[in-house]
Amino acid sequence: MNKFIVIDGLDGCGKDTQVNLLAEMYENKGREVVIRSHPCSDNKFGQKSKQALLKTGKINHIKATLYYGLDAIRSVHMYYYNKDTDVLIFSRYTLAVAYLPNVINTIVYKIVSVVLPKSDCMFFLDVSPEESLRRIKSRNEAEEMFENIEALREARSKTKIATYEWNVIPADDSPEVISQKIIKICLESDKKAIG
Repeated sequence: MNKFIVIDGLDGCGKDTQVNLLAEMYENKGREVVIRSHPCSDNKFGQKSKQALLKTGKINHIKATLYYGLDAIRSVHMYYYNKDTDVLIFSRYTLAVAYLPNVINTIVYKIVSVVLPKSDCMFFLDVSPEESLRRIKSRNEAEEMFENIEALREARSKTKIATYEWNVIPADDSPEVISQKIIKICLESDKKAIG
């Protein structure tokens, strides 16, 4: 694997939009891009995580996070360590642990941030919970357990503790402004890797 990029943030922050813009930029440069948007639909872990997200209660909360983690680990195993992977972009990664109960989330994040690969191109799109909820409601999709103002505020607060190693990008801006910031950091990282 040559280039590893992560785009993470609250629901509605624009992860998929930014992943697609970034993939297009690299593809236009002749690079081969693999995108993994977690939880993924192409395996049982991602499917079970998605099923749990559409339900309520603590058990489903833990199931959604656990299966999500297994899905992300599966992607790391299949693509990060694959020498044929050129550019690997993850939409959602280790910050999902913010949805775990307090204390547990900090411990689990410290473990996964040591065990799982990192990159200088890990981006947290910092959208306000109010803007996040507005964008979620405009999608006309089934509401997941974390897609309410209280859960979004709590998740944003928890992720702020864990994003000290991330590139934090304000995400209330337009997709074009956000994309320019992300691309600039990625291209600077590419130059460092070459030189």
